[in-house]
Amino acid sequence: MEKSLWESILCVRKNAPLVHNITNYVVMNNTANALLAIGASPIMAHAHPEIEEMVTISNAVVINIGTLDEYWCKSMDLAAKKAIELHKPWILDPVGAGATLLRDQTVTSLINYKPTVIRGNASEIMAIAKVSRLQTKGVDSVYQSEEAIEAAQWLNSSTGSIICVSGAVDVIISGKQKVFIQNGHPMMQQVTGLGCTATALIAAFIGNDPSDPFHATASAMCLLSIAGEIAQKNSNGPGSLQMNLLDKLYNITEQEFHNYLKIEVQND
Repeated sequence: MEKSLWESILCVRKNAPLVHNITNYVVMNNTANALLAIGASPIMAHAHPEIEEMVTISNAVVINIGTLDEYWCKSMDLAAKKAIELHKPWILDPVGAGATLLRDQTVTSLINYKPTVIRGNASEIMAIAKVSRLQTKGVDSVYQSEEAIEAAQWLNSSTGSIICVSGAVDVIISGKQKVFIQNGHPMMQQVTGLGCTATALIAAFIGNDPSDPFHATASAMCLLSIAGEIAQKNSNGPGSLQMNLLDKLYNITEQEFHNYLKIEVQND
């Protein structure tokens, strides 16, 4: 798998997939810049009259529930429905799932549209699976990703979605396949919205190659975590890390990627 992961990165750079993001106010700029840095093309649009047209011309759709309101909930519903109609891949980021009734209701509604991938932290994944209804801390996780494996497996089997649990170790689950990625750095947790960035990068990779969404998800998560690990070495804190991470997403080399890659693949 290691060699093909880098090939996926090159393909995204070459093909510049268009990613339609319905995402939160906090991360829009970061997300757009990260997509541009890897060679993808971002667009942020949530106006009801243009949602279906945007989905139609896009290669993949991101739905991120970070800053919810009634208007955006309708936008998300329209986008997910159109994506399924057109057989376009779409990725759900259930930010803060389990924190409020509105978030739970929104996630439950969106899951009915069978997202290609659900990416969240351990608390969010466990909340969706109803393992820990009230033990969440806003958008932060109070669990390690490995603690959410059972919940992720249940969610995968019940929805058909690939489940990506991000954390100190990123875990990706689809059927009997599991991937564990042990790259990254703790300082990345101090940069707001890097989980949302991960979701957007997954969309770019799946939009580029919808035939193998599991591999595409692994490629995106490896790229982000390795870029963050390398960027941290030249960063004095979260501010410079954010800048250096964007640069490394843009200029990472094949040698750097393979030198840092720490991935374990399991087939149960």
